[in-house]
Amino acid sequence: MTRIHLHRNGSLDLVTGAFAPKLLTRGVASARVALVGARALLLAGDDVRIDVSVAAGCTLELVEVAGTVAHDGRGGPASTWTTTVDVAPGARISWAGEPFVVADGAEVTRSLDVSLGPGAVAELRETFVLGRTGERGGSLRSTTRVDLAGKPLLVEDLDLTVDAVRRSPAVLGTARCLDTLSRFGERFEHPDALQLQGPGTLLRWLGTDQHRSPVPSP
Repeated sequence: MTRIHLHRNGSLDLVTGAFAPKLLTRGVASARVALVGARALLLAGDDVRIDVSVAAGCTLELVEVAGTVAHDGRGGPASTWTTTVDVAPGARISWAGEPFVVADGAEVTRSLDVSLGPGAVAELRETFVLGRTGERGGSLRSTTRVDLAGKPLLVEDLDLTVDAVRRSPAVLGTARCLDTLSRFGERFEHPDALQLQGPGTLLRWLGTDQHRSPVPSP
């Protein structure tokens, strides 16, 4: 399991799993950490687990140095990717994820669970790309749950396991790239944004290639 824990005194616990977290910069109560792949990813049967926590009043920025490709499983078992994020009261986290490409023949289940204390904020970016150039893409199911002060803020299940369903106009249509910028714990304004019932905003862009959205982070 990859572990990144930022403590109130500014100290860090960095544990290498599928990723090797590397400290880039550190302040009194802040840190910027890079996620560097520690081995080949993502292969059939891989079980990637990432555990992140940010202590009260601290700020953590995570950056990924490269995208990830889920490769053809060639009949092997599905791969899983589980991320848990705990942001204590008054803390902030930003995580600029690089594209996650699901190649033909890959079968992946991803889950993201975020727990926010009162006054905490999480800003996350995820980009899913179905297939490399010339491919239709494999199977992906992604679930997201965000709780704020113990109450659900967002519960979402994105099921892209059936080709006919994901190509529905109500899902992806002809697009194969889904780029999502989200902020939980507070909102931002954008004409195309979806405002949650609680303090949170989702901004999504669909594309037909793997280039990311030109929309800048607010």
